[in-house]
Amino acid sequence: MVSDLEKSFEDHCWRDVVSEETIEVYRPYVREVGIKGAAALLSIDLFESVFPSGPMSLLEAIRENPKSCGPYAWEAKPKIKRLLDLARNSGWPIIQTTSDRLLVPEDETRRATNRDESKLSISQIKSDFSIDEYFEVQPEDRIVYKGRASAFFGTDLADHLDANGIETLVICGESTSGCVRSSAVDGFAYGFHVVVVEDCVFDRHLLSHKISLFDLHHKYADVIPLEDLNV
Repeated sequence: MVSDLEKSFEDHCWRDVVSEETIEVYRPYVREVGIKGAAALLSIDLFESVFPSGPMSLLEAIRENPKSCGPYAWEAKPKIKRLLDLARNSGWPIIQTTSDRLLVPEDETRRATNRDESKLSISQIKSDFSIDEYFEVQPEDRIVYKGRASAFFGTDLADHLDANGIETLVICGESTSGCVRSSAVDGFAYGFHVVVVEDCVFDRHLLSHKISLFDLHHKYADVIPLEDLNV
């Protein structure tokens, strides 16, 4: 007989792509989920370039901007804003990540991280990697400039969280299968309790989003919808 805890643990977006046999295999991972101790919000790569200018299909959004995550970004946008407001009202420290390419001086250009890319102008870099003004970055927010997918790689994020007595790292942003996933795994490796807010992360590909959340939930993080996030 399936308990109420087991039902709620798997009541997530991946139920239509993960088989019942697989759910049964992962049953030993069922547990109570939630925030433990002092929390901080890690807001990952909320670039203006990934959000479309309005509701549209993914293909339309890609034509508007190749970096766009289309309808998935559009749907998550107001929920991420609600999460940021909740974090501020709860007194959580907020960490915003962006690309370390924004550290390039105004009068220089820098070769893109991917060697297959051509040189990018500073104006193009800012266009691609500036945090969307919709999210109203505040002076007290800590900005982490990262050069790889994980917010922990090559940064002082873990030391900063430890210095502030943080036990739970709540994560939102993009993309689920990329920077969100790698940051969640590294956060777990550093000993933090990790919570990924299900409807506040997104990806360009819905299947990648769902499977990544399934893997994270059963190995490295608690995946919790925004409406169930008790603070």
